[in-house]
Amino acid sequence: MTRRPPLTPIVDALPSLVPFVGPEAQERSQGRPFRARIGANESSFGPSPSVIERMQAAAAEQWMYCDPDNFELKAALAAHLGIPSGCVVVGEGIDGLLGLAVRMHVSEGTGVVTSLGAYPTFNFHVAGVGGRLITVPFRNDREDLGGLLDAVKRERARVVYLSNPDNPMGTWWDADTIQQFADALPEDTLFILDEAYGELAPDSARPPLDITRPNMIVMRTFSKAYGLAGLRCGYAIGEVSMIRDFEKIRNHYGTSRMAQIAGLAALRDQAWLADVRQRVVSGRQRLAEIALSNGLQPIPSATNFVTMDCGADGAFALKVMQNLLARGVFIRKPMAPGLDRCIRVSVGLEHEIDILAEELPGALAVARGN
Repeated sequence: MTRRPPLTPIVDALPSLVPFVGPEAQERSQGRPFRARIGANESSFGPSPSVIERMQAAAAEQWMYCDPDNFELKAALAAHLGIPSGCVVVGEGIDGLLGLAVRMHVSEGTGVVTSLGAYPTFNFHVAGVGGRLITVPFRNDREDLGGLLDAVKRERARVVYLSNPDNPMGTWWDADTIQQFADALPEDTLFILDEAYGELAPDSARPPLDITRPNMIVMRTFSKAYGLAGLRCGYAIGEVSMIRDFEKIRNHYGTSRMAQIAGLAALRDQAWLADVRQRVVSGRQRLAEIALSNGLQPIPSATNFVTMDCGADGAFALKVMQNLLARGVFIRKPMAPGLDRCIRVSVGLEHEIDILAEELPGALAVARGN
């Protein structure tokens, strides 16, 4: 019998797990589709009509490879942000860009700091290269900037990751506080600031872009507010020499032709973005009202989801989530200790929120044993 080629020691030691179990896998397991898909923080409002029209017109062009330089999209992003195009790199969503940043700065045993319960895909990348992950618990349902800074200095960490606004709690820090955190970091520590939800947050939550700072990179995406999660298109912003280093290892044909076309069209339709922002604010308010009417406590959010404190422990919140899944309502929940008392619900279309309002009381009753 032919022997299987060996894995690298790092990969061989990893568990056979993935960061997320997708709603599609859960639908296959249950044998039916979800009635309300409000768990993955996608934008149910979708891309703008002008983006859809451009994508439809481009469908016949997809026999061609994409532009490996992402030239037009990079130029448009740079003009939109008011920075040189050499300070922008485009990739397969923030997930792909996080993987590249980790490969560039982390090797076996390298210290990396993040929050306990923060975005798990980042941890997945760190584990994949053998990095040493140091986690800091949330404090008052927000990422603990003082704790993160202390851990960076204590562990001489090479990288620190922070999302603002934060996933999974939806909380945020103002721009001045983020700036102070960046200023306090050692010069040889890379600060990855994940702004996936930045367009949905108050303007006061986003610090001005500083493309002269060589140890900070800001990541943004078309997946959330622009409604293009299925196309995987994101971008990173930073000092020109740092961005140039991405060229050494990035997948130059990784951002598809359609993703580049759609991203460019989405960027041009800022009126749609403004409309989505208004609808998200309204949706958050309705989710908060549903939570309160059912005895749950909504946590203030600057994202397109609302995290709801179930008022008990993680086991109870897990039962609530499982009961909603069984009733055809796809949601998720934080899993880290201290955060796991909550469920997390994305802003969806009106009929999806109606379904949640209808099913949540029963799901809570079953979880409470009533």
